[in-house]
Amino acid sequence: MWSSLRRISNMKCLFSSAQSLSLSPKPISNTHHTPSPPLSSAFLQPTTRCPAIRSLWFKPRIAEGVRALHTMQNPEAISYLTQSQAAEIDEILMGPLGFSVDQLMELAGLSVATSIAEVYKPSEYNRVLAICGPGNNGGDGLVAARHLHHFGYKPFVCYPKRTAKPLYTGLVTQLESLSVPFISVEDLPLDLSKDFDIVVDAMFGFSFRGDPRPPFDNLIQKLNCINNYDQTRQKSSAVVSIDIPSGWQVEGDGGPEGIKPDMLVSLTAPKLCAKNFCGPHHFLGGRFVPPSIADKYKLRLPPYPGTSMCVRMGKPPQVEISALRENYISPEFLEEQVEADPFDQFRKWFDDVVASGLREPNAMALSTACKNGKPSSRMVLLKGFDKNGFVWYTNYESRKAQELFENPHASLLFYWDGLNRQVRVEGSVQKVSDEESDQYFHSRPRGSQIGAIVSKQSTIVPGRHVLYDQYKELEEKFADGSLIPKPKNWGGYRLKPEMFEFWQGQKSRLHDRLRYSPREINGQQVWKIERLAP
Repeated sequence: MWSSLRRISNMKCLFSSAQSLSLSPKPISNTHHTPSPPLSSAFLQPTTRCPAIRSLWFKPRIAEGVRALHTMQNPEAISYLTQSQAAEIDEILMGPLGFSVDQLMELAGLSVATSIAEVYKPSEYNRVLAICGPGNNGGDGLVAARHLHHFGYKPFVCYPKRTAKPLYTGLVTQLESLSVPFISVEDLPLDLSKDFDIVVDAMFGFSFRGDPRPPFDNLIQKLNCINNYDQTRQKSSAVVSIDIPSGWQVEGDGGPEGIKPDMLVSLTAPKLCAKNFCGPHHFLGGRFVPPSIADKYKLRLPPYPGTSMCVRMGKPPQVEISALRENYISPEFLEEQVEADPFDQFRKWFDDVVASGLREPNAMALSTACKNGKPSSRMVLLKGFDKNGFVWYTNYESRKAQELFENPHASLLFYWDGLNRQVRVEGSVQKVSDEESDQYFHSRPRGSQIGAIVSKQSTIVPGRHVLYDQYKELEEKFADGSLIPKPKNWGGYRLKPEMFEFWQGQKSRLHDRLRYSPREINGQQVWKIERLAP
């Protein structure tokens, strides 16, 4: 972290499904039905994704913006600090801007922990050794270890030269209360890779000068040994350096014998030595730089995405697609725990997703097939569900509408990433009544109503400007607040479920899959629950 804070810590602050879809095609009914009871509804902004059909599960990704991406990938567009500039910024933060050491240390440690969690999942990189020096860089490591514990990792701490100040003793007490083990230098294995998946280098920050003294010189050598990849192992420990790789010159590098970390987490702004970092993962943390400092030092830094405490710098490393995998950790999903009625089970899971705050919990992949069995799929938004089925709205002249006319069967797929859950529903499809479609259409924002008129879905458009021009024309036409008529070729569909499958991700691909299928017993329909092999 900001190591020069040691020099000013006493300074007073001024301010204290393809096969199943190819069933015998029947024309979709246009007969109006009695409106169903009120549907459970969730209204969110639309999204566009490209899921696979039927049984293929998809995992959506959220784009953070083209401008931010270009800034992060272009090293020349980023500012780098000299050693003196880094020290000056610390003094300003700790002086007139009113920050305290413990505030900045907490932000730094949290940034380091979130950066690690972005790349190294606890299911695969669980054992973390934080090697902490006597200064504020070491304090950052202690804070990071605490956060990593709460993130699901198993941290260990090597803290050979402890600082007696209350701030540091408090951090030690916090870790001890979590039963985080402290390991002496003598008890460390010769090869750290055998016992630890990640080693956090929190020994020295940017204010350190001279050659490392014992025991840190030996510890740096241990980190160097990790760099000597052992071909007999599938992987060696990942080395994560905080702000400055220990032993490096702040405005240079570590030389041929220096640490070569896999990840560097720069704080506030990257230092000049970061230009010589060649590892695959460079992150920036310390999301607190005020405009006054950014303007004074002409800092050009990448924007932080969303609410994240860290942002990747440079291009993400190239990876082998075949090596990408997720080892899910979830509670067991057992037959004796589920609802007897799949609609009730869906409602239970859907409520969990809404409560978790996941984006667009009602987004679903709709898969259809034409009369010759050729499948297609697209993303739509669920707008209601009850015991009569699942409802969504669209243009009746779109490709999916044509396919539903030829073959009125479809499947829906919900994927809820944060909860490791998926639900697939198959069934027959019918149009909802005009009254139901009209009621929903006029419940939408006026902009969405105009958009439905402008978009001749699935037809070729000469350019985006055509849509904007037509939209603006209609916006002006209905600017007086008059009723916007629902297009005749726009309305809803209802899928009546004939099969539900609930999926819960588990370790080693031993996922839980429970299928509900209807059976008739004594003249009454019941749902049979069966477990499927993952």
